[in-house]
Amino acid sequence: MSLNPLSLILKENKLEGPNYVDWKRNLNIVLIADDYKFILDTDCPILPAENATDEEKAVHKKWMKGNEMTKCYILASMSNVLQHQHHSYQFAYEIMENLQSLFGTQSRSARSLTIRSLMNKL
Repeated sequence: MSLNPLSLILKENKLEGPNYVDWKRNLNIVLIADDYKFILDTDCPILPAENATDEEKAVHKKWMKGNEMTKCYILASMSNVLQHQHHSYQFAYEIMENLQSLFGTQSRSARSLTIRSLMNKL
């Protein structure tokens, strides 16, 4: 398996906390390029029954594979401390929800500071 060359962006810009907004933007770029962004936007399909159609089984399998890949991208692109805090999460969206709660307020204040700065220059 070869990783998307865009994944180098994540390697070079690991999440440390204060850079959450930039890191999340870069993560979304990589996930879109590798066709895994849907993992953060859709719920995990219910485990198909044994008598489920091949299509239902394929949808579930694709989602689970995408979740594992997305978790790998997320965990590989964060500091060791954050990796340790998040490695036991089952779903990628759970990691992202927790990161949002940890660093999302910083992103709002940083965004508002940036907007004020831009408006003052006009």
